[in-house]
Amino acid sequence: MCRIFGLCVLVTVLCCCLENQADEKRLDPYLRNSDSLAKSPAEMKQYTQKIRDSDVSFEMLPIPGGEFTMGSPLEEEHRKVDEGPQHRVKIEPFWMGKYEVTWNEYEIWIYGLDSRLRKKTEIKPTAIDKKADAVSRPSIPAMDFSFGMGRGRRPVVSMTHYAAKMYCAWLSEKTGQYYRLPTEAEWEYACRAGTLTSFSFGDDVKQLGDYAVFYGNSEEGYRRVGQKKPNPWGLYDMHGNVAEWCLDQYLPDFYKRSKSQPTTLTPYAIPTKIFPRVARGGSWFDDPQDLRSANRIYSEFDWLLHDPNASQSMWYLTNGDFVGFRLVRPFKRPSEKEITEKVYYPDIPEHLRKDR
Repeated sequence: MCRIFGLCVLVTVLCCCLENQADEKRLDPYLRNSDSLAKSPAEMKQYTQKIRDSDVSFEMLPIPGGEFTMGSPLEEEHRKVDEGPQHRVKIEPFWMGKYEVTWNEYEIWIYGLDSRLRKKTEIKPTAIDKKADAVSRPSIPAMDFSFGMGRGRRPVVSMTHYAAKMYCAWLSEKTGQYYRLPTEAEWEYACRAGTLTSFSFGDDVKQLGDYAVFYGNSEEGYRRVGQKKPNPWGLYDMHGNVAEWCLDQYLPDFYKRSKSQPTTLTPYAIPTKIFPRVARGGSWFDDPQDLRSANRIYSEFDWLLHDPNASQSMWYLTNGDFVGFRLVRPFKRPSEKEITEKVYYPDIPEHLRKDR
């Protein structure tokens, strides 16, 4: 009852944003920031994107294209076998979320707060709204998936890899711009931000508390995003707070396939099965070595255990209160065919694909 009352109050508050958005929608129905409309990589800028029919926005930072050495050297302390061999990778330019996706953003999709607002104010859905509403979304969760750690500007957690991808698909329809999860290579490139050390700030683990929320300082829970120092490219919480989903299937020997080439262009292990998938960055629950730039995390079936509603297991992780995600928007938008077959739906059963 309290949750329903809270949602009603939130919808009422959101009504205040409609009058201001009406004029903005006449100029651009997607409410796109002009700084997001770069015609070349040199024109890419930081921008803030509003989400239609809400008072919520998110920030994206430009990440320049370039090359880097992916993986960790043999002498790195706490190095794991799957972090090698090191290999050269070329990355195309993209934008990346300044912060991890928060509950404020994610709950618009989960609870359909945008469509509730339109109904409450008797506004008819537009073609944009109808396409966004057609994206698969979870039913209302049967339990509190923040596990008492808080919501609002804190990072959303406990979603499956599929749920994170469907949020990106929904957001792409809402904004008219293509968002997705980062590939594992893009994530490490952005995390390192030109550095070669164990962490983006160096090798001194004593400095970790200035940059990350981890087991030693978390007080057993995640924190509001952006409370620690950012990495050299201005990205917050790349180390710790919550681990972050990447697009890739986890393959322990994936780096060996790239080692045979002088430079690999944006490697990506297209998923073919639900487990394991890649996550990066470590979390509030992890020790310092698990927050290293090169550390690879992989999902396991245990993350799904004790689901209170089996029909929701495509959406929620009852043992995943440490994993969230961050947005990426590539400068070059791929074809719709590539987006469907390689990013959003390469491994989704046909009976679920029809809802996209």
